Amino acid sequence: MALSVPKAPGVAQMLKDGAKMYSGLEEAVYRNITACKEFSQTMRSAYGPNGMNKMIINHIEKQFVTSDAGTIMRELDVEHPAAKLIVMASQMQDAEVGDGTNFVVVFAGALLEAAEELLRLGITTAEIADGYEKALNKSLDILPKLVCHEIEDFRDVAKVKRCLNACIMSKQYSEEEFLTELIAKACVSILPDKSTFNVDNIRVCKILGSGLAKSEVVRGMVFKRFVEGDVTYAEKAKVVIFSCPIDIIQTETKGTVLIKSADELMNFSAGEENLLESQIKSIAEAGVKVVVSGGKVGDMALHFLNKYGLMAVRLNSKFDLRRLSRAVNGTVLPRIATPSQEELGYCDKVCIEELGDTTIVAFRNEGAESRIATIVIRGATNNFMDDIERALDDGVNNFKGLTRDGRYVPGAGATEIELATQLAAYADTLPGLEQYAVRKFATALEVFPKALAENSGVNGTEIINQLYLAHKDAAGKNIGVDIEAEKAGTVDVTKKDIFDLFQSKYWGIKYAVGAANTILKVDQIIMAKRAGGPKPKQNTGSDDES
Repeated sequence: MALSVPKAPGVAQMLKDGAKMYSGLEEAVYRNITACKEFSQTMRSAYGPNGMNKMIINHIEKQFVTSDAGTIMRELDVEHPAAKLIVMASQMQDAEVGDGTNFVVVFAGALLEAAEELLRLGITTAEIADGYEKALNKSLDILPKLVCHEIEDFRDVAKVKRCLNACIMSKQYSEEEFLTELIAKACVSILPDKSTFNVDNIRVCKILGSGLAKSEVVRGMVFKRFVEGDVTYAEKAKVVIFSCPIDIIQTETKGTVLIKSADELMNFSAGEENLLESQIKSIAEAGVKVVVSGGKVGDMALHFLNKYGLMAVRLNSKFDLRRLSRAVNGTVLPRIATPSQEELGYCDKVCIEELGDTTIVAFRNEGAESRIATIVIRGATNNFMDDIERALDDGVNNFKGLTRDGRYVPGAGATEIELATQLAAYADTLPGLEQYAVRKFATALEVFPKALAENSGVNGTEIINQLYLAHKDAAGKNIGVDIEAEKAGTVDVTKKDIFDLFQSKYWGIKYAVGAANTILKVDQIIMAKRAGGPKPKQNTGSDDES
């Protein structure tokens, strides 16, 4: 009989061999804080207009060079469970606001760093978490009082540009003037009267060659394709969209046709051809000038399309078909039939254009109201255009945010220092140990102006001192970091149009504190033995999800 070796007492005896367990301050809490701190410090150097780029080569060896926190986190594939919680909080911020992902990571890391010092002083995690909650509630009370700018007319391009300035500047410093013009034009041109603004209605088409200055906004859709037939131009065109191939119809059921003579064979082929011709003729008689297909266009169908002067465009993606139907205000038809007038779309101009060595099909709705706009980006490299696209995405999400809530707070670290000043005063009124956590919360807020200064190459401590001096008076609440100054300096951000979206700050602070408190309250890490086999395939960030 084999000897049975008893397992160690406690939780370990309940788990399978190979499971790991960590508990207590040293093994669980400090471990988690260290991982999150290092992750946050990586992101801190990418914060602000002068933030450094990160070069990431992902699991399929695709290379990214960007300072966009959302992209960095998506491609890093973070394994550590505590750091994953911060990534999740950042993803929630991305889903809620679409911008400020770096803010959440940096602030959560700073809060955990501050908590580590308090833990070493003997304060319990519960007291720190309670203090952070009190500081969060106080911050969310103070935040509405710091609003320094509000936009009410969302259709005024000049006012919208002012508000989008800071968000684009943080991604593409020195290109903000041109990019805010593109975003404001595109968003205002398709802004609906009553329904909410949909981010998916702003499309981006990247075409290699030339420079950024050649980028433009097209009211309608642009596709990197060529037309199928001979017709390459249509004006004031009625558009019909089919999700099926345009070809001789295949029957639903299998059947056998017995042909006994050559005449019968000729008549059979002629019957199919006549049916196809009558279908295309009836489409042409309905006033259609452009036919869009979701599948292949057969040779015989192409012959008849050319015969009746119809322009044929093939789109392989069902999502593109859906978006085009929104752009031309038509209906996607599942089979070839004569469309009714209600099902037809309308487009001012459908034409072939050449940009560099790329041929595009442009559906332009200059006069009529279009529900979709496309920003055509030009650039010398794909990496550069990808980075511009990320900046545009943040700008469009900011526009969506301001249509829901047009309030703005001062940027460039002014809001954070004002919150820190008021929270430090609030901490003095608290009787218990929570006051230490509130004070550390205020200190953690200093990380933003400090990061802005250090990434710009000036002394962070000196900047913090100058900002605290300026914020002593109520009149100095809009003073922030001047990143353009050669020496450490401050500036009134309202004069430079550096505003941060109120919603972005509100949710950013909320999610960061939520993530930090969750990590602090973990006192045991129990990891089951890993299962073998390949990892499940994940298709995150795909455009076809929308």
